[in-house]
Amino acid sequence: MRYLISLLLCINVAFAQCPPGTWGLDIIINPDQYPEETSFVVLNTEGDTLMQGGPFLDIIDYQPQYISTCSPVDTFILVLNDDYGDGVAGSLWGGEDGSVYIEQCGDTIWELEEADFGFQLVDTLITTNCPPPPPIFGCMDSSYVEFDFTATVDTGMCYTPIIYGCTDSLAYNYVDSANTDINISSCAHYLELTDLAGNGWAGSILIVSQATNLSPPYSFAVIDTFTLADGFDTTYTLNLQAGYLVKAIFEINYQSDFTAVQCGYTLYSDDYIAIEQEGGFADPIPPFMHITGETYCGNECIDRTYGCIDTLAINYNDSVNTDDGSCYYNPGCTNPLYLEYDAAYDYDDNSCATLIAYGCMDTTAFNYDPLANVEIPGSCIAVVEGCMDDDAFNYSVNANVDDGSCIPIIFGCIDPTAFNYCDTCNTDNGSCIETVNGCTDSTALNYYALANTDNSSCIYPLPGCTDPTAVNFNALANVADSSCYYSSGCASGDVYYLPDACFEWVIQVDQYCCNDVWDNTCYELYNYCEEGWTGPVDISMYKRSKLIPYPNPTRDYINFNETVDVLVIDNYGKKHKLYLDTKRVKLEKGINYIKVSNDNGVNFTTIIIVQ
Repeated sequence: MRYLISLLLCINVAFAQCPPGTWGLDIIINPDQYPEETSFVVLNTEGDTLMQGGPFLDIIDYQPQYISTCSPVDTFILVLNDDYGDGVAGSLWGGEDGSVYIEQCGDTIWELEEADFGFQLVDTLITTNCPPPPPIFGCMDSSYVEFDFTATVDTGMCYTPIIYGCTDSLAYNYVDSANTDINISSCAHYLELTDLAGNGWAGSILIVSQATNLSPPYSFAVIDTFTLADGFDTTYTLNLQAGYLVKAIFEINYQSDFTAVQCGYTLYSDDYIAIEQEGGFADPIPPFMHITGETYCGNECIDRTYGCIDTLAINYNDSVNTDDGSCYYNPGCTNPLYLEYDAAYDYDDNSCATLIAYGCMDTTAFNYDPLANVEIPGSCIAVVEGCMDDDAFNYSVNANVDDGSCIPIIFGCIDPTAFNYCDTCNTDNGSCIETVNGCTDSTALNYYALANTDNSSCIYPLPGCTDPTAVNFNALANVADSSCYYSSGCASGDVYYLPDACFEWVIQVDQYCCNDVWDNTCYELYNYCEEGWTGPVDISMYKRSKLIPYPNPTRDYINFNETVDVLVIDNYGKKHKLYLDTKRVKLEKGINYIKVSNDNGVNFTTIIIVQ
């Protein structure tokens, strides 16, 4: 499997490095698996070459190419070529599509929309002046909690002096007044390299660097180059500074191009994972891409360890720092189920031997127990005769000797005033039912589940429109359905009622149909919409809305009935692209703001939704 190289936006020519009046211009080409077919040239309007590149020979498939130059503020022509005629659409041949981006001042001013652009693509580039970076306001005093190391202008808003100490309230050395942990400055980190096939990286390497500054410019310094010579995994130990960014670059060559998908790596400390790239077919490591992470070595907080810290206790433990209430001083039998039990003992030392057997020790009692060794006063039971069948009507709960006097129980309702009175029963079983009047029909609106006697009070559902604002409001309806329809409020009257998607579209695009008269043109528009935009009436016959784009919403393209100029603006208010003298424009998915104008000075702004 090949990789689609992610953009790495870090090769810009800074405007401070360019001659006065010129600014950095960067082209990033991520080729497909046929880089030798791709080339480009950037020309000024007089045909002079500003920059060019390709075809890209002797490089790894998909390897990003970065070409930079200093450019004056001007309009340029981009010519992108492919010798085979399939652009950079590598997916057509079992690979991944490539991409092309052009950047200036840290922003993308052009990007390739379709990978399959054929043999050649020509487009216009407009460069601008790069504004100086804006000031970053904040606290610049590092002795305060509010300190911002990226700030360039001190606002004087430093309020909280740093108090170092352990801020973890669960730690043994927690300091209540502290607001900043004392972090460990450096520690061992482990770089684990893995290979799914178990035969090493076969020429792939990993270059690891660490920043020497906490803030930009980070000034990364290379630590070393690592590889897995053989086997499934190997681990390297690195001593890294905490809090400083680390950067890893996975590089491949011709030899390792086909096996790089098996590679993976993780950089971690005992407390934190700085970078994790597991690799594999589902998520291969992107080669040649800078992947950064932040190191962390923990802090000086001390975890609590629990045990007995009283030196007078029998189980004193000098290796713990927090008492957990486990100290004991007088061991013995602490189980009250044994005769050896004594409440004064605070720790069981396994001296319990004789299990207590509670029972009646009176040989004349009904419940005499010869195995008992402890008698609870009053526990002996005297002999009591009576009916011992608990299913009998005259069962005696106190009897312990049956005398043959049992009477069978007949359960039922023995309340003569109840709805279900039973005159042959002798034992009430709680089944008496009180007469409850109400509607017993479960299909009625006022069905009463507790009623056992119908009193003819049932009310049955009458579906209808229950919205008083609807045209067809039914005051007698008691169940709302979906039958409501509403007036459009148009001066021309309600030719159709709402909701009606085509009616709403017509009165939106042609206010004349709503504000004046619903004429034949309005009917033709309605039928055109109702027929799925392909009806018998061509919308080009509709003269009152030539500048209105259709359809809206759309899946990709919008159309106009006359030649117009269209400026597309994204959600952030930036000009996306200008189309001149066109009748059709392709838009990106989402919400698009467009400005439309023609040669007669007519212009307006509207919103197009691309699904």
